[in-house]
Amino acid sequence: MIAYAEGALELRVDAPLATLTLNRPAARNALNLAMWRDLPRAIAAVAGDPAIRVLIVRGAGGHFASGADISEFPMVFANRQRAGDYARLIEAATGALETLKIPVIALIQGYCIGAGLAIALACDIRIGAQNARLGAPPAKLGLIYSLGDTRRLVNAVGASAAKAMLFSAALHPAPEALRLGLLDEVHPAEAMEAAVTAKAQGMAALSRWSIATTKAVVGLVLQGQATDTDATRDLFVDGATGPDLAEGLAAFREKRPPIFR
Repeated sequence: MIAYAEGALELRVDAPLATLTLNRPAARNALNLAMWRDLPRAIAAVAGDPAIRVLIVRGAGGHFASGADISEFPMVFANRQRAGDYARLIEAATGALETLKIPVIALIQGYCIGAGLAIALACDIRIGAQNARLGAPPAKLGLIYSLGDTRRLVNAVGASAAKAMLFSAALHPAPEALRLGLLDEVHPAEAMEAAVTAKAQGMAALSRWSIATTKAVVGLVLQGQATDTDATRDLFVDGATGPDLAEGLAAFREKRPPIFR
């Protein structure tokens, strides 16, 4: 286990899986300045370990994260310069998570609010317990989501639903969050660990190249690209002529699981 942010972030590797835990249970894992600063470091450690094929992000103590640490607001919002610096820290942290080339699964229990939801939205897949409650309430404090956080929310639920969430600051229980698209699956609390582990292990057994490249292509679609270019056609050809296809076909013929490098 590797600790970051004075123990407020914990990275545990059990290859091919890794788990990043938001670890401030006494504060319902509210994200403080140290956590925002060190999140990119933790993500870089994951990116630099070729044995890790899937990252799970979760919170300690029964909650994902209750938001940003409001006790730090007088410091981080003391003036325009500090507020801008704080915004860039958050952008770097969520951006590092969003652009990680392996699948990232958010395991969500209890509160997933504000900054916590921003972290979850930067993950590829969000799996919630039946007790999860999700919301984006910056309007309660006279704040807004950043453009990046707003974009990810709009991508998840659509523009109208995103505006309704932000305008109302409401908390959404797990069944409603599933209907909106904030969650991809909902499970009883006692089944969460097994469900997330099974999904992560299934992904870890697939082609790392295929998943990383698919994630990049989905990113292009979300940026508005609607037609192929020479670059995206080249990606298709890379797959068709690459070693993973050869292994996949050999495994199919030999009726065995493929072993992708």
